[in-house]
Amino acid sequence: MLSQGSWFLLLLMAIAIVAKNQSLLIAVVILLVIKWTQLGDKLFPLLQTKGIHLGVLIITIAVLTPIATGEIGFKQLIEATKSLYAWIALGSGIAVALIAASGLDLLKQDPHITTALVLGTIIAVSVFHGVAVGPLIGAGIAYLTMRVIQFFAQWGG
Repeated sequence: MLSQGSWFLLLLMAIAIVAKNQSLLIAVVILLVIKWTQLGDKLFPLLQTKGIHLGVLIITIAVLTPIATGEIGFKQLIEATKSLYAWIALGSGIAVALIAASGLDLLKQDPHITTALVLGTIIAVSVFHGVAVGPLIGAGIAYLTMRVIQFFAQWGG
């Protein structure tokens, strides 16, 4: 008999197939294999505690690869400082990192919010062809939104 978790993952697999989302499909298949081969007791806690950090590490490596290959060097860095768009990108990168840090704090303080964030990410990935890098940023945006609501709620009564 399949567990609720297996059924949920199979539903997500169907959504991934219909939406033609390869990333979601691969992730679900990997999780099902781990679950069905009894490796879950060892791997799931590791994935839950270190998965986001591993994902960030992989993304960071991908972003830094053009520096390692020499495609981006000091010349390009200096040229970028002359572009308004580069300054906008720099500010956006700083803002996103700060928002994600707030999101990480929110996930630690209020873990049940993870369910809503995961659902939002699944919808974005499967229906809108988004990329599943959103849980930290989503948590950060949720954190900032909650703080704004609290701020205005103080003024309202």
